[in-house]
Amino acid sequence: MTPPAKILFAGTPGFALEALRDLHAAGYAVAGVITQPDRASGRGRKRKASPVKEWARAADLRLIQPLRWHDDALLGSLRAIGADLMVVAAYGAILPAAALESCRLGAINIHASLLPRWRGASPIAAAILAGDQRAGVTLMQMDAGLDTGPLLAQSETRIKPHETAGELEARLARLGAELLVENLPDILRGQLPAAPQQARLATYAPRITREQARIDWSSPAEQLARAARAYDPWPVAHALWRGRGVRFWGATALKDCDAEPGRVVRVGREGMDIGAGNGVLRLREIQLPGRRRMPAEDAARGAPLAGALFA
Repeated sequence: MTPPAKILFAGTPGFALEALRDLHAAGYAVAGVITQPDRASGRGRKRKASPVKEWARAADLRLIQPLRWHDDALLGSLRAIGADLMVVAAYGAILPAAALESCRLGAINIHASLLPRWRGASPIAAAILAGDQRAGVTLMQMDAGLDTGPLLAQSETRIKPHETAGELEARLARLGAELLVENLPDILRGQLPAAPQQARLATYAPRITREQARIDWSSPAEQLARAARAYDPWPVAHALWRGRGVRFWGATALKDCDAEPGRVVRVGREGMDIGAGNGVLRLREIQLPGRRRMPAEDAARGAPLAGALFA
């Protein structure tokens, strides 16, 4: 009986975990799991393991958490594993060529876009911000460039109205895991042809910063609604009220009226309506300073939001 293919897996967040679970369940020999070092998070800044690390540890898989990649001993240990293939999904850093070449068949990547559209760190948010109608996942043979390698397979889906980045990511993670397991046998046999990307069609999605999620009320309401969905669950759309931060969720653009940008024109059961550069932005939930996230109508009962001006 032929032994199962030996896979070296690299990934960090929940998006990657879907693929790792499916690989393991399909009977592949996961010879090692490479994931980012534990990071400090939350108010207490306690170091927290990634979702991939927590699951791999529970499954008793070998864990590798490089602090730096320019280490001959580390690269030597990867080669010594003797894996057939490296599978990468949202690892969170650029892997050096020596790491990609440590496996017999090199490395493939599960990327959360329909390449060559949205290369880079934040493809899901970029697709929503741009108003794209469709998103998807790509299996790509990795090379030294940033998401520039040849395409092996793709799966696409319609972006739902009012879908947040977090909701779309969960669906794409499942699509990516299914696409990987479906095509992996042919990849391992060298029977899945790779097609070069059309570089002229490439777009780039840089890493998101917290500052990008600050609302510019002079922008059109439709653009602000897309931004609120793109920045949910992180870093969350926000603005200032009385000099302090307020966070927003559940945005919808209204085009039937105009108002002063940043001015609250009404608060009711449907949410809080705030003027934008073109139209009005309706927000279902807000989080005022020092308070929890709640429906906008409830928040307005304890704060003078009617007629308030956000900056």
